Amino acid sequence: QVRLVESGGGSVQPGGSLRLSCAASEYHPGTDCITWWRQVPGEEPEEVAGIHVVDGRTNYGDSVKGRFDVSRDNAKNTVYLLTNNLKFEDTGIYFCVEGQWGGNLCFPRAGDDYRGQGTQVTVSS
Repeated sequence: QVRLVESGGGSVQPGGSLRLSCAASEYHPGTDCITWWRQVPGEEPEEVAGIHVVDGRTNYGDSVKGRFDVSRDNAKNTVYLLTNNLKFEDTGIYFCVEGQWGGNLCFPRAGDDYRGQGTQVTVSS
């Protein structure tokens, strides 16, 4: 069964960093990118970053450009999100979703089968 598992979340002070991981046993047929999202209770999920798993093309949300870096290790079927200079507003559950690349973006595939459960990131002083 294909499954995405996120890890690496935790509690950090403003300005700190965390490296999140999204590990997969394999990807569903048709998946060519992975996208990271952030969910805050009561708000719509926000796309944070995406990466094409074959050629490494990336895209970032405006709120994290210059601070976050998405990368991949295809030998491990793992995508990483390095979150730097964290701010209070970066707090949330971060989850990864399989996607399909179009233009300059990774479009998430619909359905619970394509996403992980998430990992909590809390930025507090």
